[in-house]
Amino acid sequence: MFRPCIDLRNGKVVQIVGGSLSDSGEGVRTHFISERPPRWFAELYRADNLRGGHVIALGPGNDEAAREALGAWPGGLQYGGGVSGDNAHGWLDAGASHVIVTSWVFREGRLDEDRLATLIRGIGPSRLVLDLSCRRRGDDYFVVTDRWQKFTDLRVDAATLDQLAKHCAEFLIHAVDVEGLCRGIDEELVVRLAQHSPIPTTYAGGAKSLEDLQRVEQLGNGRIHLTIGSALDLFGGTGVCYADCIAFNRDTRRGDSRGDSAERRES
Repeated sequence: MFRPCIDLRNGKVVQIVGGSLSDSGEGVRTHFISERPPRWFAELYRADNLRGGHVIALGPGNDEAAREALGAWPGGLQYGGGVSGDNAHGWLDAGASHVIVTSWVFREGRLDEDRLATLIRGIGPSRLVLDLSCRRRGDDYFVVTDRWQKFTDLRVDAATLDQLAKHCAEFLIHAVDVEGLCRGIDEELVVRLAQHSPIPTTYAGGAKSLEDLQRVEQLGNGRIHLTIGSALDLFGGTGVCYADCIAFNRDTRRGDSRGDSAERRES
């Protein structure tokens, strides 16, 4: 299924090459900067009932823009970007359905289980999404933090996904090596997620066509959602029409409904 996004940089809706992010903000490769406010995108997603999308703040200077988007659809969008145990409640109060957390639960390249426990005590696992965005190193994928620049020692594998699924509602996973490049999805990562993730998971990175959406649905056995960014016409892309994604979701739901009805009849 298609899930939408609102990526924010300096208060504007943007699309960037994920691997070009840095602490200094220099050298960031930007594909698209929208003249439309964040609220416009949130209201569009609300009109089309596209739940489960995410608002991501890429660095400082985005709080007002993020609150604008979340306020346009309370309970309809997730929020990530600098979320910690201190401010998670504030973002939920601002209208986020869930908060998305990565860097705050990692220190010195390792999962900080005490911080994760603090988050869970504060907001509960049902409103927490863990961002396990990753880069490939050898034959494995490792979670990266701090604007996707720092490798952790945490592999995105069956053991990790099974362990962390007990502590959150969903996973969000950007394939950072292909994020924003519009050269196609990382099929191997999608397959691994489909095989090993026991909870809803959204994959993002590299999607360039409607065929990629169909491919994720197939490879993921209907269990992996896809976010499309730079290739989408909403963000100046030419590879994918937003209207086609809406139609894909509608047709997929209709097909699932027919399958459920058939199963009930057979039983």
